[in-house]
Amino acid sequence: MTEGNFVDYIKIYASSGKGGRGSAHLHREKYITKGGPDGGDGGRGGHIIIRGNKNMWTLFHMKFKKHFRAEQGGDGSKSRSTGKDGDDIYIDVPLGTIIRDSETNDILFEITEDAQEKILLEGGMGGRGNWHFKSPTNQTPRYAQPGVDGKEGWFQIELKILADVGLVGFPNAGKSTLLSVITAAKPKIADYAFTTLKPNLGIVEYRDFQSFVVADIPGIIEGAAEGKGLGHRFLRHIERNSTLLFLIPADSDDIAKEYEILLNELKKHNPELLDKQRLLAISKSDMLDDELKEELEKEIPENIPYLFISSVAQLGLTELKDKLWQMLN
Repeated sequence: MTEGNFVDYIKIYASSGKGGRGSAHLHREKYITKGGPDGGDGGRGGHIIIRGNKNMWTLFHMKFKKHFRAEQGGDGSKSRSTGKDGDDIYIDVPLGTIIRDSETNDILFEITEDAQEKILLEGGMGGRGNWHFKSPTNQTPRYAQPGVDGKEGWFQIELKILADVGLVGFPNAGKSTLLSVITAAKPKIADYAFTTLKPNLGIVEYRDFQSFVVADIPGIIEGAAEGKGLGHRFLRHIERNSTLLFLIPADSDDIAKEYEILLNELKKHNPELLDKQRLLAISKSDMLDDELKEELEKEIPENIPYLFISSVAQLGLTELKDKLWQMLN
């Protein structure tokens, strides 16, 4: 999937089907002059249903189709025949999708399992036929109910990526390079800031045929929670990760300060992010000797486990996988 095809926010208009009209038919048959009312009920209007699909990871398929209308229910007919129910409209979304009401911004529900279905808008009920209204004092009612109108509205579809580990770091920290080395993902890599414009997912193959998913979140800068840079657009994806891997390069001016800035941006976006497990990886460590490592260790905050790694030199990557697997389990 290319970067341009990654869509994590979309606004749609949906309307469910109107219920069919009930029939006001009176029974007519040879030798039966007054057969009485036998009008059938109208069919239900079609629902708008949101369905989880584990094979999707973006909302790109909805980028150019934003209007969804379900079918109207069929009208009732003679002999108490019920009208056909309107066809339901299914909207497939990736796992981790949240549905909001556009007017109130309230979360209606979220989709987290494959094939999970939630009715976004119920179709209108069909009207009742005239045979329902027969009584001793009104034996030939010549009226029936109209169908109930369907519902409609604008909705926000918002994707939060489901991944076990989220890579957090400044632009050019080496997140994309690490993802390309420990997984089969092929993110864009270049020597300038904000190379990654969209989140990238990769599956890390671990021992005994086990695996876990890592998400490379676009670089966060100071002020990202207020809208600076790109990070604020993608901070919500970190909310789904159970473990956060902070990546800070060995040639950083101040490792502790960079870590505190990153932590502060997460806190401003959502304080609950600080409850997640954290691991610090010092990237580009192939340029360090033992003496420099000892000096850097003095700068590292005391309350977080850390590792020295190098994606290019394949240094410390096995230990990194072991540590992440241990934290996830």
